[in-house]
Amino acid sequence: MAKQPKRMQKWTGDRTATLPLDEAVKLVKANANAKFDETVEIAVNLGVDPRHADQQVRGVVSLPSGTGRDVRVAVIAKDAKADEAKAAGAEIVGAEDLVERIQGGFMDFDRVIATPDMMALVGRLGKVLGPRGLMPNPRVGTVTPNVGQAVKDAKGGSIEFRVEKAGIIHAGIGKASFTEEQLTANVKALVDALNRAKPSGAKGTYIKKISLSSTMGPGFKIDAGSVGV
Repeated sequence: MAKQPKRMQKWTGDRTATLPLDEAVKLVKANANAKFDETVEIAVNLGVDPRHADQQVRGVVSLPSGTGRDVRVAVIAKDAKADEAKAAGAEIVGAEDLVERIQGGFMDFDRVIATPDMMALVGRLGKVLGPRGLMPNPRVGTVTPNVGQAVKDAKGGSIEFRVEKAGIIHAGIGKASFTEEQLTANVKALVDALNRAKPSGAKGTYIKKISLSSTMGPGFKIDAGSVGV
């Protein structure tokens, strides 16, 4: 049997137990022993079948403690709205020129926001941005005339979530360097947003399992009741 790396040998906690949220957060922080500030990630198994249109789960949530990431925002807008985006802190702003750059392979950004009048242009980017989950969408606030606020929200801790084919939501909800209180608040905010986004076609138990881990650390199961489910 292969010997475990020293980092894994230091892991503590029962990975088979279902724990209260506060205990799971403590263990995730204690086991985040990589040489960088690991991202704390959540996985939520939902009782939905994303193949059906009435069981899609998608939305946006503003995490009260932020994400700990420097989010690079690209805005597709022109004239006064382009100036508004720049003033709000967007790193990349453009119209036809930016669309052409993205079509040519430019992807140095984490979020794309567009004004409604630009959607005819943005539609060309579906095959490029869609598979990466970056396509602007009015349902999650990335197609909006209020680009300044959208940029501020993206940089201030707003994250998008979307159910995957297996019925799972994955999201980064902070850094291992966050306090336990900050991580707990972010977990609760995301789960609350998932509850509000419950689709009409969902039957039976909606939130089935929740687990928390860090980038390089083990995962721990969370008692859904301790998160308010």
